[in-house]
Amino acid sequence: MRAIQVREFGGPEVLEPVVLVDPVPTHDELLLEVTGAGVNYADTHQVENTYLSGSDLPFVPGSEVVGYVLAPGERQRRVCGFVSRGGGYAELAVVREALSFEVPHGVTDAAALSLLVQGLTAWHLVHTCGRVAPGDSVVVHAAAGGVGNLAVQLAKQAGAGRVIATASTQDKLDLATGLGADVGVLLEPGVGTHEVAHLLREANGGDGVDVVFEMVGGPIFDGSLAALAPFGRLATFGMASRTPPSAVAPGSLLVGSHSIVGFWLVDCMRPDRIPSMVGAPLRELVEAVAEGRLRPLAGHTYPLSQARQAHEDMRARRTTGKVVLAPRLDGEHA
Repeated sequence: MRAIQVREFGGPEVLEPVVLVDPVPTHDELLLEVTGAGVNYADTHQVENTYLSGSDLPFVPGSEVVGYVLAPGERQRRVCGFVSRGGGYAELAVVREALSFEVPHGVTDAAALSLLVQGLTAWHLVHTCGRVAPGDSVVVHAAAGGVGNLAVQLAKQAGAGRVIATASTQDKLDLATGLGADVGVLLEPGVGTHEVAHLLREANGGDGVDVVFEMVGGPIFDGSLAALAPFGRLATFGMASRTPPSAVAPGSLLVGSHSIVGFWLVDCMRPDRIPSMVGAPLRELVEAVAEGRLRPLAGHTYPLSQARQAHEDMRARRTTGKVVLAPRLDGEHA
């Protein structure tokens, strides 16, 4: 099979097209002919070895795929799931049945893939970490991104009184407000901590905000923390800028009773947690998409051979919505 492999750590340039031996599923796995592999910010960190868990070289990136089950009589069974061995940037992949779902008719590859890493992350940010309650003001950074666009919608459905979307361009803000955000805040590259705090409070009528979902780092994190209302919660789930935030002294959280909580989807994957922290939310998300109550924002779909370009665009903040690699778009293998 064709795949994308990393043989040395680095930037997008280390994503190398190769031919590998086809994977073989075990008794609790499914072998899929991949029609789409999801691309996430975590993949860019894994490639440069700055992810929360290390990787052994060589490896195939990618944690989620959608495709058709390769088994006698099952050619038309379409499944989306987390890869169990190897990686998703390939023509074939194996997924655990316990961490997969059948894709309802009419749901696109991009929509299905958006519900795994990004959909589950958005769900847990809203319900587990942020504990969004009716009337809360909620800030969603990178609101046109894969997690952000879903978090905007889920926060509104949870009863948020005001959802404040931030993005780096006006076009991205327009996408977020089109999905239900009440206010858009333009945060251009290079914005400082004090300006971030001022703009967020201004967007909330001059008051502090109740909940922030943050994955940029640096001044965005610092300014978001400074903008919290009493009992405000900041949920951090990444550091896309590669710039660490300022150190937070525990005592500084006392005045205002502020909370900082981290989220890593891997912590939901322990076997005893899968039913309640993966299975139940995923069923809810799939049903919402199938019924039209949740609209994942589709991003660009690249041929598998253009994985490097996909990573370059994602790191440069040129992408929106769910970014997908599609092996069939490579003409000679379509």
